[in-house]
Amino acid sequence: MSRVAKKPVALAKGVEINVQAESIAVKGPKGALSLAKPAGIEIKVEDGHAHVSNEDAALEPMAGTVRAIVANMVHGVSTGFERKLELVGVGYRAAMQGKDLSLSLGFSHPVVFAPPAGITISTPTQTEILVAGADKQLVGEVAAKIRGYRPPEPYKGKGVKYSDETILRKEAKKA
Repeated sequence: MSRVAKKPVALAKGVEINVQAESIAVKGPKGALSLAKPAGIEIKVEDGHAHVSNEDAALEPMAGTVRAIVANMVHGVSTGFERKLELVGVGYRAAMQGKDLSLSLGFSHPVVFAPPAGITISTPTQTEILVAGADKQLVGEVAAKIRGYRPPEPYKGKGVKYSDETILRKEAKKA
């Protein structure tokens, strides 16, 4: 069996896992998530831990993947995930307009982004964006989509970047 799949997933307080024949549902204080269960993968919930096992040796990689996804689902519905973005550049601003995010990124028009269901976006300052939610994959996807409007450029570093991202700077051409 996969080394990753051997490790049990600890269930936090208030988190319930419901395993059906074809799906896995995790419910907690921050929301509910579900996953289509692959054939040949078994999940058993015993005394506050979820154990993942596989029937065939060919399914070992999938067992490890399912275990990691279930662990992320449990973490997401109990504490949630967040991704912080920073705007670098003169005149680059972010503001909330109701539930939508309005970005001034040097274009002739403001960029308006409507977050999908299950994602909350906040702007602590004009140059910071905080993307939060229970689904790790969706939080990362939304943050990448916002970053994609104006990725950081390598000469001055202007653009939308992750807070923990380092930008490799290039030296300007010399005449």
